[in-house]
Amino acid sequence: MPSVFALFAFVLLVVGGYGYINQPAQEPPWNQVIPGFAFSPYQAGQSPIDNIEPKLEDINRDLSLLAGKTLAIRTYTVAGIFGEIPALAKAHNINVALGAWLSPDLQANEKELERLLSVAHSPPYNVVRLIVGNEALLREDLNLKQMTAYLDQVRAETDIPVSTAEPWHVWLKNPELAEHVDYLAVHLLPFWEGIALDDAVNFSINTYKRLQLAFPDKPIVVTEVGWPSNGRSIKQADASQANQAKFLRRFIQRAEQEDIVFYVMEAFDQPWKSDIEGSVGGHWGVFDSFREAKFEPDRPIIAIPQWKLLAAASIVVALMMTFLLLIDSKTLRDSGRTFLIFNAFVISSLIIYVIYDFTLQYHTWASVAISVFLLLGVVGVFVIVMSEAHEWAEAMWYSSRRRLLTLPKRGEAETALAKGHQPFVSIHVPAYEEPPEMLIDTLNALARLDYPNFEVIVVDNNTKDETTWRPVQAHCQQLDQQSGKRFRFFHVSPLSGYKAGALNYALERTCPQAEVVAVIDADYKVLPHWLKDLAPEFEKPEIAIVQAPQDYRDGVDSAFKSVCYAEYKGFFHLGMVTRNERNAIIQHGTMTMVRRSVLEQVGCWGISTITEDTELGLRIFEQGHEAVYIDQSYGHGLIPDTFTDYKKQRHRWAYGAMQILREHAGQLLGFKQSKLTAGQRYHFVSGWLPWIADGINLVFTLLAVVWSGLMLFDPLAFNAPPLLISVVPIMFFAFKITKLFTLYLVQVKASFRTAMAATLAGLSLSYAIGRATLSGLFVGRKIPFIRTPKMASRMAVLHAVNAARDESVLAFVLLCAVGLIYFRLGFDSKENLAWCLVLISQSLPFVAAFVVSLLSAAPTRAVVHNEIGVKQS
Repeated sequence: MPSVFALFAFVLLVVGGYGYINQPAQEPPWNQVIPGFAFSPYQAGQSPIDNIEPKLEDINRDLSLLAGKTLAIRTYTVAGIFGEIPALAKAHNINVALGAWLSPDLQANEKELERLLSVAHSPPYNVVRLIVGNEALLREDLNLKQMTAYLDQVRAETDIPVSTAEPWHVWLKNPELAEHVDYLAVHLLPFWEGIALDDAVNFSINTYKRLQLAFPDKPIVVTEVGWPSNGRSIKQADASQANQAKFLRRFIQRAEQEDIVFYVMEAFDQPWKSDIEGSVGGHWGVFDSFREAKFEPDRPIIAIPQWKLLAAASIVVALMMTFLLLIDSKTLRDSGRTFLIFNAFVISSLIIYVIYDFTLQYHTWASVAISVFLLLGVVGVFVIVMSEAHEWAEAMWYSSRRRLLTLPKRGEAETALAKGHQPFVSIHVPAYEEPPEMLIDTLNALARLDYPNFEVIVVDNNTKDETTWRPVQAHCQQLDQQSGKRFRFFHVSPLSGYKAGALNYALERTCPQAEVVAVIDADYKVLPHWLKDLAPEFEKPEIAIVQAPQDYRDGVDSAFKSVCYAEYKGFFHLGMVTRNERNAIIQHGTMTMVRRSVLEQVGCWGISTITEDTELGLRIFEQGHEAVYIDQSYGHGLIPDTFTDYKKQRHRWAYGAMQILREHAGQLLGFKQSKLTAGQRYHFVSGWLPWIADGINLVFTLLAVVWSGLMLFDPLAFNAPPLLISVVPIMFFAFKITKLFTLYLVQVKASFRTAMAATLAGLSLSYAIGRATLSGLFVGRKIPFIRTPKMASRMAVLHAVNAARDESVLAFVLLCAVGLIYFRLGFDSKENLAWCLVLISQSLPFVAAFVVSLLSAAPTRAVVHNEIGVKQS
């Protein structure tokens, strides 16, 4: 019932929020005929850049739309078909302020001016003004001397008023220019100057009066005044349809009061201008490129006229998401369900608005391809956020555990073991190039197990140095004599298949009575009661895997190992616990126990991937067997000693996961027959989504660098991405960090410092994971199994820096891009600022890698202590 109330509340919030933002705004009506429109008749798909010109019927149709709405139009060139505009305009009772386009091409300029005079002095004689050049001084296509010569030349050959069109500040900067014109043709475009909408009309009128004071003897005609309906912001100026309508309706009222002659910029949207003016350039028209009016001239203005449709779409998508998220939520508390509903409504609203904003843009094939890629990326991010939100809710707001295992107390364990079944356990220890003293400690711990039925098989595969494996062999022989023939040692070289090959070799030599195969890594020191507590679980015939978490005994040895230890905790004490709820744990190759008959039935340890443990677990699930995860440590290994080894370990895990995803895609997606449940499919796919996200994020980072370079090279053609596109990765980054902190602080009971350490370590692996997932998904070649070295010498500082070389370079490039954008383009645009925040957030994982790598070389004491469960044995 509370979930129903939450749904109802969020529905009201969406509708109320849209309604509040879109309250009708009363503005002065625009119901009078205005002095003029700036007129470019290019249709959608036409462009002077590509030499695709409008046809006579296109121009005539456009003029018919303006008939009765304006007294005149202002043109920009007389070349080609544009010289026919005055004759066409006459039929609609429209006068013309005829323009000539001037450029650095002096020969073309002479032809243009010759045609200008010819058209102006030919029937039907409806040219009321001549405009020689448009912003030619602003663009620096011509200098002042050249421009005044052209003006004098035209004025000498006509009695029609002559001027050149320039922004207001160009006139003030070049007062002598006014001596060569009959009137001032002025552009007043407060948007380009970053003036806030509410101040824009006053700014325009005050600027007009400033020009009157500066040039009292010259009439002033505002040949461009307007506001864009879409595109990037500049300082306080925001482009939107509502702002365009408000500005024009306010300005027209004031201009009529002040008796100002003006031409609204412009009649029709010109998408081709986006190539030279950025995203704003194509959106200045009162009509869009399909000749549809953007707003009602005399009705209240609504920011998003389609807001009811958007609200309804957001609610429908949110309800669908909610249904999927709550389809199996019987163990969630009401607070957890409310959290998921909240996320569903936020994300659905963002998705719908991003799609809506996409429809407001003008697109080329290239921009469509880029936009579709960005939209797919946004949707992908939201899918990952929803899966992470689901894990967050199930880890934090559960009412009970479905598959909670209650282990017997110490005294009860002995009694239960004596009365119950005591399966024979064959413990396999694969080893390769392991320090002998470390492996001997591992074997000594196994010798102390207080369980009656077990054996230990050590397989040293391919170690070349006899001084490494001979001491272990001798110690095994000694333990074998002491324990009653329980320890066996095999040195095999050559042996293919890496760790899986060694485990299969051990399986072939396992005692015939063994019912359970257990695996531990060569650095693990198990606790004496490991088998006593966990072996009885195999009395249940449905259980094929019993898994205990990996844990570590050297997490307090250094600051580096402290942050690594903190990061490991998240998976083993949060992720694995929630996966166990749906019998979907990740089997990892140490502290694991497998029913031997099942292991042999599914084909033993696989050699097709480098994560043979996880792949085996998935094969076992595909056959319908069950696993149980005990969230209690029974053994402690060693953390990698260097950042290089830490990255290699995670690279192997991520690469292997992608190999498994490729190999078992049919079963995971339901295309191939298996006994996987929906919950198991969900956890295996969604559990690897964050790693896939790191791969996609790496591609995004590289594209962001390229795009930033294009912005710096050509700021007009390449603007910062739309604000919403920038907001999404920032929100995603913030969501991940918040989730991690919350779960560590609340569920793991860690301190703030520990949560910081876990965050730092997790971020530092993003690049390694990203590379691994991309390689595993799209390259697919098998890479060698890379052993994670233990008890290695500490890295020197220079080696530590080199270990994070790629990450350091990327961080440097991203932060340099931020600096260059600031100094070259500034943060006048909200989009520029948001994009720089994206670049900074993208750089943080790479900075974290550099910091963690330096920590691996530092001889300082640990920053994280026993508060999260580091144990010594």
